[in-house]
Amino acid sequence: MALVNFNSPMMPTLPRLFDDFFTRDLFDWNTNNFSFTNTTLPAVNIVEDNDGFVVEMAAPGMKKDDFKIELDNEILKISSEKKEEKELKEDERYTRREFSYQSFVRTFHLPKSVVDDSKIKAKYEDGILRIMIPKREEVKKLAPRKIAVS
Repeated sequence: MALVNFNSPMMPTLPRLFDDFFTRDLFDWNTNNFSFTNTTLPAVNIVEDNDGFVVEMAAPGMKKDDFKIELDNEILKISSEKKEEKELKEDERYTRREFSYQSFVRTFHLPKSVVDDSKIKAKYEDGILRIMIPKREEVKKLAPRKIAVS
């Protein structure tokens, strides 16, 4: 006899299926629209100043080696795969065992006319991945200057 969990996100009940369909905003690209398994994409902040951009990605509990950052033409790709497998001791038995596997991919378009892609740097600290993307010199705004009236 098989046990079936009818509240499982993988097997939505008919009313829940309709609730999800009608209550989700088609244009809401929040992370909860990507997965029925309650996994999420890391939240991202993008800060711009005159010198460049900083992409801040919340990824607590990870290590800097867990990230893979690539620049292919004008596409910045940030990805990670993390798999945790616990060894089972000889005398252990389990009736339910869930694998721990996390992965994500985030991509951003970086126009070569705006950013200096040869000087991009990344740093992971206190659960935040920061990617510093400098602007090209010709794109930076000049500081305003006062002009004297004679």
